[in-house]
Amino acid sequence: MSQALKPQAIKTSTTGSSLADILERVLDKGIVIAGDITVSVGSVELLSIRIRLLVASVDKAKEIGINWWESDPYLSSRTQELLASNQQLLERVNLLERELAASRQLESNNSN
Repeated sequence: MSQALKPQAIKTSTTGSSLADILERVLDKGIVIAGDITVSVGSVELLSIRIRLLVASVDKAKEIGINWWESDPYLSSRTQELLASNQQLLERVNLLERELAASRQLESNNSN
């Protein structure tokens, strides 16, 4: 009597979570990690470090009011344009300050 070979089912884990699943949950809900480190000698505090870390998706961050990257010129595609504009403004201010100083010097010489 020969037994027919039965195909064996592939065993999978239905209760385990993959890294992608965990990351999706964290980014969807967000996670905050906070800690304080203090170094003291006796009652004198020498060093205090506060660590705050928020891990969230961009959408979740915007939802809770965090969107600093939208206005940071170093993360903008207009970085070079803004830097050039700032340089031009600084040069104009320096020129105006020199002209004002020269004008004051001329007035001072004329009043003597």
